[in-house]
This record gives sequence, C-alpha cells and structure tokens, in this order.
Amino acid sequence: MSNPTGNRPDASRRNFLKVGLIGSAALAGGLVSGRAAAAGDPAITEIKDWNRFSGEGVDARPYGTPSEFESGVVRRSVPWLTADPISSVNFTPLHELEGIITPNGLCFERHHAGIAVIDPAEHRLMINGLVEQPLVFTMADLKRFPRENRVYFLECAANSGMEWRGAQLNGCQYTHGMVHCVMYTGVRLKDILNEAGVKPAGTWLLAEGADASAMGRSIPMEKALDDCMVAFAMNGEALRPEQGYPLRLVVPGWEGNMWIKWLRRLEVGDQPWQLREETSKYTDLLPSGKARRFTFTMEVKSVITNPSPQAPIVHGKGATVLSGLAWSGNGTIKRVDVSLDGGRNWHAARIDGPSLPRALHRFYYEFDWDGSELFLQSRAMDEQGYVQPTKDELRAARGENTIYHNNGIQTWHVNPDGVVENVEIS
Repeated sequence: MSNPTGNRPDASRRNFLKVGLIGSAALAGGLVSGRAAAAGDPAITEIKDWNRFSGEGVDARPYGTPSEFESGVVRRSVPWLTADPISSVNFTPLHELEGIITPNGLCFERHHAGIAVIDPAEHRLMINGLVEQPLVFTMADLKRFPRENRVYFLECAANSGMEWRGAQLNGCQYTHGMVHCVMYTGVRLKDILNEAGVKPAGTWLLAEGADASAMGRSIPMEKALDDCMVAFAMNGEALRPEQGYPLRLVVPGWEGNMWIKWLRRLEVGDQPWQLREETSKYTDLLPSGKARRFTFTMEVKSVITNPSPQAPIVHGKGATVLSGLAWSGNGTIKRVDVSLDGGRNWHAARIDGPSLPRALHRFYYEFDWDGSELFLQSRAMDEQGYVQPTKDELRAARGENTIYHNNGIQTWHVNPDGVVENVEIS
C-alpha cells in the first residue's frame, strides 16, 4: 500500500484503535489460552526423529553456523540500486534480529571496489605528514598498544536515502538496513598518533584504505584524538574480510563512509583533503542552492522492526509485542515513543538491555491487537534533547535533492490480516 498524495487516510475508514499497554493479567491469560489450545497438537503427542536418533558429534561443525531452519536470515541486496555489485551495498536483516548486537555474518556491506583480500603478515599502517616522526606499523606492532573494547553502531549516510521522495522499499531491511552494531576490539587512534607526534599545525587527518579504490576520508583532529579507534576485531573475533580485515578505522557516531576499511595510511595535515569522493558525495544540496557539507554526525533515529513488511503479524488478534531499534550519534537514547495511529497518539516504549553511547538501543511496546488497521511509528529522543523529526519536517528544511541523513519517522501500515506495508502519511 502507498499513499502518493501524502494525505492522511479518512478517519472514518481507519477506525482508530483505542489501545494501551495491557495489564500483566491479560497478557498471562492470552498465553495460558495458547498453551491450552496446543494440548492435542501432534507436535506434542507424536515422537519426532530428533527424539529417537543421536545427532552429529562435537567435531562435525568446527566453526558453528545457524540452524538450517534459519537459512533465510541473510544480508540481501537490491540489484537495481547500483550498476555493479563490486561497488554496491547489501542490507542487515533488522527484522530478524534481537537485542542490540549484530552478528558478524549479518552486518551490512558497502564497498567501492569489492572486498580486498589481505594477508595480515604483509599489511602495514603508515603515519606521515605533519608529525615529528613518520612511522610504519605491522599488525604485531599495533597489538602491543593498550586495547579497548567498545560497542558502537555504524550507519551509512545513505541509510533510508531512497525514502526521501516517498515510500519506496517494502521492508525495514531495505529502508533502514545500512546499520549495524558490534563490539570492536582495538587500540585508541590517539595512542598511535601520539607515538608519531602530531605537530601543532596538524588539524586534519586523512585516513586511506588499501582496497583498489584507495578510499580516503578527512577527519578533524579533534575527533581523531577523542574516541576514534583502530580496530582489528569485532564481536570477539578478527574482522571479517568484508568489514575491513585486518584493520579498520572506527569513528563513533559519525558517517559510515569515514570508517575506512583495510586501513593502511594516516596522513596528518592542516586542512581537509579535496578528494574526488569528498567533493562529489556526502553533501546535501539545499533548495537555496547552498550545500550542507561535513555533516559528520548521524542524527537521532529509530525504526520499528516488528511488525514490519518482512515481519507481518501472523498470530492474529490478541497479545502483540512491538519491537524496534533506536540510535544517535550524539550519545545514548533517552526515550522512545510509539504510535499505533499514525502519530495522533503516542505511548512510551520500554527500552531494554544496555544503553551505551553511540550504540543501538532495543525498545518494546506490548499491546492487545483487536484486528483493526494500524499505522505504526516510532520517535526517539537522545540525551542531548534532539527529537527524531518527521519526513515532511526534513523535506521542508532540506528539500528533496539528497539521499543522505534521512532520520525521519517511518510509518508501517498493518491491515486487518496482519500484512504490513511501507507508507507515508502527513
């Protein structure tokens, strides 16, 4: 379903729900009745093969993989988005995940020249430019520095970019799936730069990758010396090749294009480098003709992952758990509200699990669905007081000549059969 006019559907047709958080007694009652209905289920009464026969031994799967029944939980691409898959993107299946940590095999990919396959014994990191002592580090050298473990989200600046001009892609994997959140292990960028000795005139840092595109980005020295990391592991194991093995830059809360993968060089300078990628991309052309540039921070954002177009309501009426993710490059998420009627009424969601700066936050809202249609939205607020805007508010401020930094409120329409579609209402 889509609403190309942008007008709110007629209220008489919608029969707006009168809903709220259900009491624990009502929820318990729904679950008890579900168990009672299963009393004659063959899944309970009949013996299955797995009850009769022994399974594989401990050496059958030396590197564990998900169950065969979870084979559909994978990254997916949209072939028509780019001309060539080696310079393209695939998407994290947000609707299939729980908690805040993204498994390594499901973190979205964005490449400019495909995946570089690098022997770590042959990899080097060079520091040059406005430093007292140019240096070259091996991987072994880097691992002698004090290590840190930090959980951060990484979001591409173009995440949700196709939605600037209206509802386009039917699934939160496609509308919001250029984001993931992992625990990085590595060393502080500050420690490495201090080893070389940054000269007072050094106010910018060029980070360059070892892939065929020689991907490079300029980073203000203030940020580089604050919380940036040079990481060699994620979620307890070495970086995956598609995530920059053996070394990548971590720039917490800032655009994903700055998190240089296959990191090989750091050049200290006194101004940002005018690289082809920086002058042609990652700017927002405003209606006035001016362009927003160096929009580094990823703004406060959220999305409901269940129900969503790839995760419809299949259980029918009754107790329903709404789940979603919220994040902000400014720090932690302070509050998330959800609406079941397209923003007319808002209810406080429950944030559960760790609340870490510049990481994903998991939120829930439990309600009793009566089978009426829903227009689901979520709205996040971060610790700095920034509130997630509507898409119309963003368009009014920035126009439609961009695909970057779309943190507008997403709307999912749920019909009486539980089918969910990407829509826009205003």
